[in-house]
Amino acid sequence: MNSEFWTPLKLSLEIASVAGVTVMIVGILLGRWTAKRQFRGKLLFETILLLPLVLPPTVVGFLLIILFGKNSFAGDFIIWLFDAPIMFTWWAAVLASIVVAFPLMYQSAKTGFEGVDEEIENAARVDGANRWQVLFFISIPLASKAIISGGILSFARALGEFGATLMFAGNIPGKTQTAPLAIYMAIDSGNMTMAWSWVISMIIISFIMLLFVHLIKA
Repeated sequence: MNSEFWTPLKLSLEIASVAGVTVMIVGILLGRWTAKRQFRGKLLFETILLLPLVLPPTVVGFLLIILFGKNSFAGDFIIWLFDAPIMFTWWAAVLASIVVAFPLMYQSAKTGFEGVDEEIENAARVDGANRWQVLFFISIPLASKAIISGGILSFARALGEFGATLMFAGNIPGKTQTAPLAIYMAIDSGNMTMAWSWVISMIIISFIMLLFVHLIKA
């Protein structure tokens, strides 16, 4: 009972943590880059970045299969590099979570950086700070509320990912079966006690994260 209960939750937290850290790093860099620049094709570029936010998860899963499956260039490269495909692995679940969670982080980071006063950044540059020093010591601290909120929301999105994970990573107990997948299987098999245990756990975790977001913005 204990192992059966904790394993999907542990997997969900591990996968969401790796995905969350990844989308925070990439989201901060891309959000900072697009917040202060205008370039041809920016609207199209941002639309593509935000597309997973509105696409059905099964469509995201299908596209991941096409892009990283055995018959794709990326899939063949991964097999050549690691001597194993990425599909139906722990890393496939991480990749699916990254794709669906990234738009939330990117949009929050971009909004935060757009609110940073450029005069403060320029003053730091005049004092001799390089672009990375300005980013880490000026821009990120001033946009920290939006960045932290985006990080929490993207973590929560990764934690609750279901459709893309099911299609791309599968539902392998102890390997890719996250809590949302375990809930589905428990309901399907009539094990409502276990389903309720996971549901309540996910509600508590999600409630705490959303409460923290509201406290940060207060």
